[in-house]
Amino acid sequence: MKFKAIAVDIDGTITSRDRSLDLVAIESLRSLDMPVVLSTGNILCYAHAAAKLIGVGGIVIAENGGIVSPGFDTVPIVSESIKDCEKAFDLLSGKFELTKLDPEHRKTEIVLRKNFDLELAREMLYDHGFNVEIIDTHFAIHIKSRNVNKGTGLVKVAELMGIKPKDFVAIGDSVNDVEMLEVAGFGVAVGNADNFLKDIADFTATSSYGTGAAEGVTYLLEHDLI
Repeated sequence: MKFKAIAVDIDGTITSRDRSLDLVAIESLRSLDMPVVLSTGNILCYAHAAAKLIGVGGIVIAENGGIVSPGFDTVPIVSESIKDCEKAFDLLSGKFELTKLDPEHRKTEIVLRKNFDLELAREMLYDHGFNVEIIDTHFAIHIKSRNVNKGTGLVKVAELMGIKPKDFVAIGDSVNDVEMLEVAGFGVAVGNADNFLKDIADFTATSSYGTGAAEGVTYLLEHDLI
């Protein structure tokens, strides 16, 4: 089977350790004659700017699936999950001193600085029955809906493109990439990926960060998968 498109995370996957774009990874993505969809926990304007600079299409997944954009200069599809996240934030604010990141741009989730007890916060939300989860992407803490993730985002993107989610290869490194790899037809984990992501990946690169993503693309080409 040949896959028809690639969905790829940004930070930690096509970047270097310092979050600068890895030029080897970028060149490998640019060389492909197929759609490349950026899928990130970051905000929409970040995803679009990265897509433009990298030279891939404007269909992107942002805010961990909370926002799906059909392309540059289009109206994005935005989930209605922010209210539950705000209630969870209000509860946690009574216990911790929390710092929001990008609050003026976030539409579907709340992102926090990593300076509080994550496990205790999870226990508090579980005890109060909130339909949200807290995930640590290594770069920040995200309060997000349990019903929204990069997997649901990929399903919507596939629908917009007129293909199936299983037609995608997904490449990632962290907890917020799990559902995306599960939904896609083939999963690639870079060498620095969390172990639980490597466990579900169909291929794990020996190299880390952007070099690992490029290694994944090479594997796909050599095995006639794309």
